[in-house]
Amino acid sequence: MKLTDNVLRSFRVAKVFRENSDKINCFDFSSNGETIISSSDDDSLVLYDCQEGKPKRTLYSKKYGVDLIRYTHAANTVVYSSNKIDDTIRYLSLHDNKYIRYFPGHNKRVTSLSMSPVDDTFISGSLDKTIRLWDLRSPNCQGLMHLQGKPVCSFDPEGLIFARGSSSTMCVNLIFEGPFATFKLQYDRTCEWTGLKFSNDGKLILLSTNGGALRILDAFKGAVLHSFGGYNNSKGVTLEASFTPDSQFVMIGSEDGKIHVWNAESGMKVALLDGKHTGPITCLQFNPKFMTFASACSNMVSGGVTQI
Repeated sequence: MKLTDNVLRSFRVAKVFRENSDKINCFDFSSNGETIISSSDDDSLVLYDCQEGKPKRTLYSKKYGVDLIRYTHAANTVVYSSNKIDDTIRYLSLHDNKYIRYFPGHNKRVTSLSMSPVDDTFISGSLDKTIRLWDLRSPNCQGLMHLQGKPVCSFDPEGLIFARGSSSTMCVNLIFEGPFATFKLQYDRTCEWTGLKFSNDGKLILLSTNGGALRILDAFKGAVLHSFGGYNNSKGVTLEASFTPDSQFVMIGSEDGKIHVWNAESGMKVALLDGKHTGPITCLQFNPKFMTFASACSNMVSGGVTQI
């Protein structure tokens, strides 16, 4: 089935999972779309089976806390940041619940984490105003960049470059063995950048903020193609925005439990969905392989297509 405006409007809540006692701060789909793993402020990691539609296993990181969880290229290992004790990134085997490696270096909370889609490297951004490049095979930082403010960063879908940005400078830099392009955006004092993502076709960059606006940039020229607003975020919450896998639509949740969907090409809003959430939708991603998406507050919600 191809994603269209009408198909997106037909999405309804399929299942609600109440496995957590506190906010789900992040989740990530496996590359084959068969599982999803969440991290929560209650220090738990919950693994879900997307095909059977049920939780499979719960692990805990009581000592260190858990945030920004990401699958590596192996479906049974993850990396995640710590939100208690220290700011070390941890590499965990889900098979036996044992740490494979630690990645110390940041001295303030990690706010951005992105795995390379092609190899064992990943990047992290922190409130210490640095971005670090890592390799899963070594605990030592492979590269260090200093910024003027809180960074956002992400690899492109080919793993050839990564983008970094900061709302303090309103600049997005594309990095390939050093910076090769810089995009300067109009200054906005009303909000802070909270996320940066490439579309799967590599043509677009999505900038999220803690205000009431998203921006889509041309990944080659840096021009702002569209600004999306009209969703509730009066408290300045970090809300995750995402592209659909076909790069045709942009989605974000809101503090009132609604999900807003726009056409990435035309900029028109095409759907407003009821996520049945009790709090702000802080996490939202589309399954990379199947016609479902997930959203989360303190509950995990799976959405699917109803009969049109």
